[in-house]
Amino acid sequence: MPSRPIHQVLADRPFVCVPAHMSIRDVTRLMLAQHCSAALVAEHGVLTGIFTERDATFRVLAAGLDADATQVGAVMTHNPLALSEDKPFGHALHLMYENGVRHVPVVDANLRPLGVVTARDALELDALDFGSELVRREEITVIL
Repeated sequence: MPSRPIHQVLADRPFVCVPAHMSIRDVTRLMLAQHCSAALVAEHGVLTGIFTERDATFRVLAAGLDADATQVGAVMTHNPLALSEDKPFGHALHLMYENGVRHVPVVDANLRPLGVVTARDALELDALDFGSELVRREEITVIL
């Protein structure tokens, strides 16, 4: 499954993409509504940053910043690593591991955001494999 292209992993899944001037409160409300753990930040349609739940926790809450007054551009990760949608999912996993991140933006050739690959995507693949293994073991038990 790590050889699947990223566009198959994304499968038209919704993602949050916001301008840098949006407040942290508004961004996190969008993230909540879309069940997303990260928001991509774009200016003029081009990816410029990423803002994650961890950023909200450590860069905003722990720093005592006002979520209504603070713009996402002030606390986002600028120029994040990004991948094209034709890369294999394993490449995204490698980037996450090597760089200690849990989210990798996916962009087109013009750096326009197409979605986000997350560490959770890897866990979902493991869960599918685990489920298949359980079924296989049950079938063997019935035969024996």
